Formats: sequence, structure tokens, C-alpha cells
Amino acid sequence: MKRIMAVYDLDLFYAKRFADVMNQKENIPFAVMAFTSLERLRAYAREHPIELLLISSQVNREEIQDLEIGQVITLTDGETQGADGEGPSVYKYQSSSGIIREVMACYSAGDEPEQIENGRAASVIGVYSPVGRCLKTSFALTLGQLMAADRRVLYVTLEDYSGLAAMTGEEYKSDFSDVLYYFSQGNLNLLRLSGIVHSIGNMDYIPPARYPEDLNHISSEQMAELIRNLAAGGGYEVLILDVGNYGHQAVPILSVCQAVYMPVKEDGISSAKIREFETYAERTGNKEILDRTKKLKLPYHRGFGRKENYIEQLLWSELGDYVRKLLRGGDREAIDF
Repeated sequence: MKRIMAVYDLDLFYAKRFADVMNQKENIPFAVMAFTSLERLRAYAREHPIELLLISSQVNREEIQDLEIGQVITLTDGETQGADGEGPSVYKYQSSSGIIREVMACYSAGDEPEQIENGRAASVIGVYSPVGRCLKTSFALTLGQLMAADRRVLYVTLEDYSGLAAMTGEEYKSDFSDVLYYFSQGNLNLLRLSGIVHSIGNMDYIPPARYPEDLNHISSEQMAELIRNLAAGGGYEVLILDVGNYGHQAVPILSVCQAVYMPVKEDGISSAKIREFETYAERTGNKEILDRTKKLKLPYHRGFGRKENYIEQLLWSELGDYVRKLLRGGDREAIDF
């Protein structure tokens, strides 16, 4: 059963709109209730335990002091700030994703949250190639966005330098480095993950590690276990994994994937690299990875405009058309799980 998050704001449109948007996010471990009347909030609180209350800074906090509520977070409008000593606050007029990240960060910073079960684990689709400059990341981003049209999708990149921050224009307060830290401490869970993920359209993603060397602090076997945990406890249906430049250490990570897409090129050096990878997988007893791998020769799309719009423009490029055809064509057995 989901916990209850209540939103108490005198602006009826804001409170109801916020609750509607939050309740559509199935990876959020709360059922969100909207209130614009103190009497209705009190009546509800008498019958239902409220774990988390978001309250407008325009509301007198003394009105709710006698209610049994797990944690209270103030919604500020930028001019009116939460009173000193009255707990955390977040700016209310930002994106819903931004609000939920800050709220989850405040909430999970309190008592240690329990692990949360979320039913069926996500299917993991790996995108990997031993060949460079083959549109691997562009393909992974396009695939994730298109699949997110009707599924809950999480995109994870293990690239040293993914370029996501420059392309999205975002300044990340937390990222995959924090995921690695929580995992190493044994307290990575849905609440903490909800405070980290960002969105591109309908696709959620974990911002890449701020320090590439953080990716080297755990073994490839541990990284594989981390991906399993994200798939099992993140509340998603599909996890798109851009494996990055792991070399021979990619094999344990690829073993987690139900399907692997491998962009290739046809020049002699690229073909030789592919053969070496395949030989290594066979020699180490990992031939089943090759059986789940589909090689793709991707179309080179024409140049786009500003880099800030690159990810969205992928959908309408030659590559976007190629991935749409892949999703609805004869390769469905590699994508539908």
C-alpha cells in the first residue's frame, strides 16, 4: 500500500493539478491527496495516516500543529519563505519533476526509509559496442524516448563523458555518483532514486556520474548487481542501459540484459574489434550474451541545430525513423518482453 502525501494549498487549481500530475508517476511511492480546506484536511487526517504534507507558505503553520503527520515541507512562492526552524521548504512554481526531486531528497534525509517492493522488475535493454563513433548513445536516447510513449522507461548511462548536462542545460544537484554511494552503503531505494531522476519528455533518466572515476570504484560484477537493483526496485517497466566504454569488463554488465543492441560499422578495423569481442565472450563462457545481441548498422543523421535541442531532434531524424521501424517491425521479439 502506498503512503499518503497530502498537498494543502489555498490555490485550488495548483493543489489539484499537482496531485493529478504526481499520481500519474507510478514510480513515486505515494498516493497524493489535494486539500484547499483546513477542515477537510483535518477530517482526512483523523482517518488516514499522512506520511508527508506539503503546505503553502501562505498557511499559518499553527493550524496544523495538532495533526499527526510524519513530515511537513513548506511550498514557497519565491517571495514568502518558510519560517526559520519550521523544517525544509521547496519552491512551488517549478516543474513537477523538480518539486518531487527536492521533496524526496528532504524526505529521505530523515529517518532511514524502508525498502519498497514494486512488483515486476524492469526489462533491461543494453546498448553496447566495442566500436567507437557508431551512434551508440544517440540510438540509446532515441530508443528510450520512443519506448517511453507507452511504457515507464529509465535511461542509465555508464559513459565517462556522456554530454547530457550540456545537451539538456541542466545543473544536477545529484546524479549517478550518489546512486553509487547509496548502493555501496546498502540503502539505495525508490525514495532516494525519486530524488535523483530527471526527465526528457516521458523518459526518466539518472544524470551521469559527476566524476568519471567514480565508475571505477566498484567492479563490473558490482555494477551488474546495481543495475539489477535499479531494475527490480525502481518502479519502471524498461531500463535502457548505455553501457559505455567498459571493454572486456562489459561482459558481467551485459549478462544482466535481456537484449543487447550493438551498433556496428563496416570498415575493417571495426569488424576486427567486433570479432575480438565475440571471441572473448565465447572463450569466457558467455556465448549466451551473443545470442541475445542484435547488430545494427545505424543511419547517419544529418546535422542538427543547437546542441540543447539535440535529444528531442533525434526523434525526427533518420535515426528516429529507423528506431520506429525497429520497434514495430520484424525485430519485436528482441524488444517486447
